[in-house]
Amino acid sequence: MDLAQWQALLNNMAFAVCLGAMLFYWGGAAFPQVQLLSELGLAGMIGANLTIAALLTARWIDAGYFPLSNLYESLFFLAWGITTLHLLALHWTRSRWVGVTTAPLATGIVAFAALALPEDMQAAQPLVPALQSNWLMMHVTVMLLAYAALLVGSLLAITFLIVTRGQEVQLKGNSLGLQFRPSQPATHPEWTEATLPSPAAELVYAGIRSPRLAEPLPQPAPNEAIAWQRLSLAEILDNTSYRLIGLGFPLLTIGIIAGAVWANEAWGTYWSWDPKETWALITWLVFAAYLHARITKGWQGRRPALLASLGFGVVWVCYLGVNFLGKGLHSYGWFF
Repeated sequence: MDLAQWQALLNNMAFAVCLGAMLFYWGGAAFPQVQLLSELGLAGMIGANLTIAALLTARWIDAGYFPLSNLYESLFFLAWGITTLHLLALHWTRSRWVGVTTAPLATGIVAFAALALPEDMQAAQPLVPALQSNWLMMHVTVMLLAYAALLVGSLLAITFLIVTRGQEVQLKGNSLGLQFRPSQPATHPEWTEATLPSPAAELVYAGIRSPRLAEPLPQPAPNEAIAWQRLSLAEILDNTSYRLIGLGFPLLTIGIIAGAVWANEAWGTYWSWDPKETWALITWLVFAAYLHARITKGWQGRRPALLASLGFGVVWVCYLGVNFLGKGLHSYGWFF
C-alpha cells in the first residue's frame, strides 16, 4: 500500500474515530452513571489525535513539504490542534463536559475536510512561489494553533451561557484554578432546580484538596448538591475558557507578527490590508478586549462569555469566510 492509499485510509479513519468519540461523550452525558462511555470518548479523542497526526505525517513524506499549503491540509491540522487542546483542557478540569463540547467541533471540521471538499482540493499540489519559504511552517502552524485554542475557549464560553441560561451568576474562583468556594450555595432561584443529573456535573470536590487548606474542601448537604454541582460546572467552563483564550491570544499575536515579516519578504510590504490581514486584526482586537475586561476590569461570567461568543464567529470569518467570500493574497484555499 503506497502513501496515497494510506492517506485515503487515514482520512476515513479520522472521521470515523471522531464521530465515535462524539457519540460516546454524548452518551456519557445522557447516562452519567455509565462511566465507561466517557472513558471510550476520551480514548476516541486520543485515537483521533494520533490518526490525524499519522495522516499529516504521511502527507508530509509524500508531498515533500509541511502539509499546510491548502484548505484540506489546514483543516486537518486545525482538527489535530483541537483534539490536542481537548486533552489539555481535560487534564485541567477532569470534566466530561469538555469532550461533550469539543468533540462535535473536531468531528465537524474533519467531516468537512474528508467528505465535503472535492477531490482536487484534497490532492497535494506543488507549492506556489509565495509559499516556498521556511516561514510557511512558522506562520501557518502558529496561526492554526491559535485558531484552535480560541475556538475551543470560545465554544466553552458558549456552553457556559447555555448552562447558566445567559443569566448573571456569582462565580467564586480565580484565573488559575477553582480554589475558593462560598460557605453557602448560590441563592439564585435557578440554582435550586434540578436541570443536570447529580453525577453529571462532576463536582470538583471529589479527591481535590485546596492548596490553602490541609483538609478536603467541604461537601455540600444532600439537598444542596444539585445547586452546587451546577455552579461548579459553570465555574469550570468559565475558568477553562479563560485559560484557553489566554493561551490562544499570544499565539495569535506571534502568528500575525511572523506573517508580517513573511509578507515583507514575499511581497515587499509588512501590511497590505488584505482581507485576511484585516480580519486577523479584528480577531486580535476582539480577544484583546476580552482579556482586558477580565484582567483589568475583573469581569467574570456572562459578559466575557458574550464577548468570547462573538470571537467564535470572528475566528471562523477570518479562517474560512475570507476565503469563501472574497479573493485576496491569502486565498489559496478558495474553491467557490
